[in-house]
Amino acid sequence: MSGISIIGTGNMARTIGELAVAGGNTVEVMGRDQAKAADLAKVLGDNATTGEWGAVPAGDIVIVALLHAGVVPVVAHYGDALAGKIIVDISNPFNSAADGLAHGEGTSIAQEAAKAAPAGASVVKGFNTIFRHVLEKGRPAVFIAGDEARAKADVAAFIESLGLRPLDVGDLKMAYWLEGAGVLTMGLARHGVGHWDFALGVTELAG
Repeated sequence: MSGISIIGTGNMARTIGELAVAGGNTVEVMGRDQAKAADLAKVLGDNATTGEWGAVPAGDIVIVALLHAGVVPVVAHYGDALAGKIIVDISNPFNSAADGLAHGEGTSIAQEAAKAAPAGASVVKGFNTIFRHVLEKGRPAVFIAGDEARAKADVAAFIESLGLRPLDVGDLKMAYWLEGAGVLTMGLARHGVGHWDFALGVTELAG
């Protein structure tokens, strides 16, 4: 099992934290609002603690559970505190209508986070194609993308501890397409097919 730090105190932070604790992982919660972080850690139970905002995360895997606009600034703010860590970006950079990406072609929030991360840190994209209620109640697969095999293997082991299936889609440039897939899932949900397997992260594949 893994030591996980979660930066963020919102719904996805809570859901991933609950699954992580249930899977036998230790969880540290870090948030700008220390009271909210402490409240979430209390909800998660005895295997959860509260970390100090901006300090070196206790977990080897750091899940940045923030809205897309906050990911790169927070990675830059933490700076060398993230050296040697695996940073997991779960964000979806939707435009205001949620029918396209907020950034231009050829990049992704994960790739921009990697530019801001310190030497020795690895960035992995994951969890962004899964609706929160499905993560709470279903067993979707989790697509991941990253440049370093060791980092992806560690994230895959963490995902398996949640009772979910990791699917490696390639290197970090594939994060652009995962973010596009997030837009696709929103379109499916908007048109009444939010419970279709792909929108849930693909629950059944050969193998």
